[in-house]
Amino acid sequence: MAPVAALLTAAAGTYHGRVTADQTSPVRKRVLLAKPRGYCAGVDRAVQTVEEALKLYGAPVYVRKQIVHNKHVVTTLESRGAIFVEENEEVPEGSTVVFSAHGVAPEVHEQARERNLKAIDATCPLVTKVHHEAKRFAADDYDILLIGHEGHEEVIGTAGEAPAHIQLVDGPDDVDNVVIRDPAKVVWLSQTTLSVDETMETVARLKTRLPLLQSPPSDDICYATSNRQHVIKEIAPECDVVIVVGSTNSSNSVRLVEVALGAGARAGHLVDYASEIRDEWLDGATTVGVSSGASVPEDLVMEVLAHLAERGFGEVTEYTTAEERLTFSLPQELRRDMKAAAASRG
Repeated sequence: MAPVAALLTAAAGTYHGRVTADQTSPVRKRVLLAKPRGYCAGVDRAVQTVEEALKLYGAPVYVRKQIVHNKHVVTTLESRGAIFVEENEEVPEGSTVVFSAHGVAPEVHEQARERNLKAIDATCPLVTKVHHEAKRFAADDYDILLIGHEGHEEVIGTAGEAPAHIQLVDGPDDVDNVVIRDPAKVVWLSQTTLSVDETMETVARLKTRLPLLQSPPSDDICYATSNRQHVIKEIAPECDVVIVVGSTNSSNSVRLVEVALGAGARAGHLVDYASEIRDEWLDGATTVGVSSGASVPEDLVMEVLAHLAERGFGEVTEYTTAEERLTFSLPQELRRDMKAAAASRG
């Protein structure tokens, strides 16, 4: 598959700035390609963790929950020998298990120790930061209002750090249900993959009820989530339709479609693969926006661009609002074993 640069026309190029319509140009079909898009540092680390574990320990390597919320990534890793399970009880005693990027509660680590599992924690460091914040505020006997979606793995993991102190707030409409002990000792934290705007609306409503509500020391919403939503907001007003590549169980991917529609896109759709794009979505469209969730490999985006090009949308403008260079090192326990294996070979 051709790299992005090969798909950008000389007339379009890469732009850094607000998209504006050229009223003097003839009507043409074009794609506005959002950047940043796709893999974030935490997802890249998690996927690499499973790949390196398979190389080092050999198949099978067990993974508790989906390593990241993307159908293609999971299927690909399964083909290489990864076995995805829901709970530690499904992992044979003494086997290797990788914990997903979304984080786990302390009891999951304890279960792994009881079953003599070799556990490798691929939790995104930005999620781990929220876990540390929860433990610290709980130790100071704060009520913690965790803004997030009920049942999401990240929320379950964070809540497990201090279940007696954490109360879930699932969006602005849930604010009236909040019950606290001391209005002077309450703080909000959040799931890392939420809509930035909806989270801030929830916080604003909470502060109306609780003027002394404290904020986390630093923004809990992931830089990648924020960046992808920002660029979608920039291109959406010019788009007849926005196509987001991502899976339905990916919170950040679903939010991108919602943000696109809220920012002015006439239509928005979430697809795992280019083959899921319906021709009727493109009827009458002249501008299509394309982005992808933080757990989506770039080759799936390239397939979408190729699909659109075959239908007349061959002019691609990559619209950039931020450059991302953050990387995370692999889990310490995996790096230690990789180093030992390299030394034994030497």
